[in-house]
Amino acid sequence: MSKDLSKKEIDKFSRQIILKNIGPLGQKKILNSKVLIIGMGGLGCPVAEFLTRAGIGTLGIIDHDSVSLSNIHRQTLYNEKDIKKPKVKIAKKKLKKINSKTKINIFNLKLNKSAFEEIIKNYDYIVDGTDNFESKFLINDLSLKYKKFLVTGAISKFDGHIFTLNFTNKKNPCLRCFYQEDKITDEILNREFEGILGTVAGIVGTLQANEILKKILNVGQNLDGFILILDLLNLNFRKAKINKRKKCKCK
Repeated sequence: MSKDLSKKEIDKFSRQIILKNIGPLGQKKILNSKVLIIGMGGLGCPVAEFLTRAGIGTLGIIDHDSVSLSNIHRQTLYNEKDIKKPKVKIAKKKLKKINSKTKINIFNLKLNKSAFEEIIKNYDYIVDGTDNFESKFLINDLSLKYKKFLVTGAISKFDGHIFTLNFTNKKNPCLRCFYQEDKITDEILNREFEGILGTVAGIVGTLQANEILKKILNVGQNLDGFILILDLLNLNFRKAKINKRKKCKCK
């Protein structure tokens, strides 16, 4: 564990340090953690913002896209002056203003296996904020390979799904156990045609950040083996168990 907290750090994070489940030791765990976020859109923005505000030591962010006008209603780190600029560069600039001590590594690239495999090794916790199943399955498979703790989010219309996939435990299922590849299409996650209320993205992304912090601190209950389903139009929330498939890659 690193050196003692400075007076400035104690003051800055005082409202969470005072929590009996965190304290100075928990805050130091947060400061020493490394989190990788893939996708700096409606989910990735609130995840990155709240983890940075919590004091995460190292944050990696991956995205190849630039800010567009239609992003701004739900992607909270961007404004109209950022249009056509790379998301990762704008996000880093905004995040450093929130917490200058957080080290932010940016990867302005389209997710691919060889590049991602080199990046993922350097992080303890992985957050999936992508909007297509090709990327989600790649993130799932490499998180499984390198035994990472993965929090996956998905949003559409007024609905959200959250999984925590703890691959340090071989008994746990993976994303492929729930989404069978031959039975899905990316239209399920298509914002352009299906639409999305901006607050849904904010709520789901914030919950993803919350799951990462709980894991770092080793407090509370997580969703290992379950999916949290949120119907934010009717305020219905439920947890459903994910069974491990016999022929899945995670067997």
